[in-house]
Amino acid sequence: MDLVKSFKIAASGLTAQTGRMRVIAENMANANSTAHTPGGDPYRRQVPSFRAEFDRELQANVVRPGPIRPDRSEFSLRHEPGHPAADEDGYVKTPNVDPLIESMDMREAQRSYEANLNVVRAARGMVMRTLDILRG
Repeated sequence: MDLVKSFKIAASGLTAQTGRMRVIAENMANANSTAHTPGGDPYRRQVPSFRAEFDRELQANVVRPGPIRPDRSEFSLRHEPGHPAADEDGYVKTPNVDPLIESMDMREAQRSYEANLNVVRAARGMVMRTLDILRG
């Protein structure tokens, strides 16, 4: 039944976007985390990925969460000589997390999640209408 396929494909999208939002939330929570030792590295932004996978049972492509990779962009430096993580020159490395970018990524993930949820709702509505027709 194609409606079951729709449910499962949309569910894979929901799962993938949930994982994406979890990674984004972790990035945002650590946007101000610094190292614990002088000159150490702070939190490094994580970047989620996705992969298309052919589901033999469904005979369709579904989306799966891929590996979560660290963002290799440079850390910012902030001059704060009294900070416990400051190097010998008084600079503290700050995370490579930009809250604006994370907010935009979160909004995009929410919209993708909502789109998949709408597919589930539409398929459910079609099933309910079909059952109503069969009863009547």
